[in-house]
Amino acid sequence: MKKRWLAGALAITLTAAYAADKGVEQMSSLEGRKAPAFSLEGSDGKTHSIKDYAGKTVIIYFYPRDNTPGCTKEACGFRDLNKKLLDLNAVVLGVSKDSLASHDKFIDQFELPFVLLSDPDTKMMQAYGAFGEKTMYGKTSMGTIRSTVVVGPDGKVIKHWGKVKNAEDHPAEVLEFLKTL
Repeated sequence: MKKRWLAGALAITLTAAYAADKGVEQMSSLEGRKAPAFSLEGSDGKTHSIKDYAGKTVIIYFYPRDNTPGCTKEACGFRDLNKKLLDLNAVVLGVSKDSLASHDKFIDQFELPFVLLSDPDTKMMQAYGAFGEKTMYGKTSMGTIRSTVVVGPDGKVIKHWGKVKNAEDHPAEVLEFLKTL
């Protein structure tokens, strides 16, 4: 038992050291903090920043890649709930490393009614704790971490899902959270 605990502690320490060495910030919850600033090109041809959404509730969801099964289910979930989210004065922004051309195809194919932002250098994702070390099918790699933040009208993060477990059900979870505000 003691050996297992030591091995786990060593693994956590090495993971944090690796991430720090690679310039990736290990971030706990952003809740209560001012939302990190960003300036990214959107699928609507405009440059977007968090300041553009002052006075609104902003749902920013980070996803690994356009047109993959989990990402498509999540995007379509937000699409299907978009009217209810708008009724709550909430705006949805999706963020991935994909190009704007890829985003355009994804939007057209699934009739997504919200803007997708392109973060090819992952600066925004890193600022929001959405890029770093992850394990998939037993293999550890650096990549986009499926996560979501809700930024309140005052520019502060009011909810942070650091790791979304179920992409398909997550949009409904976000809606339920917003209904409690």
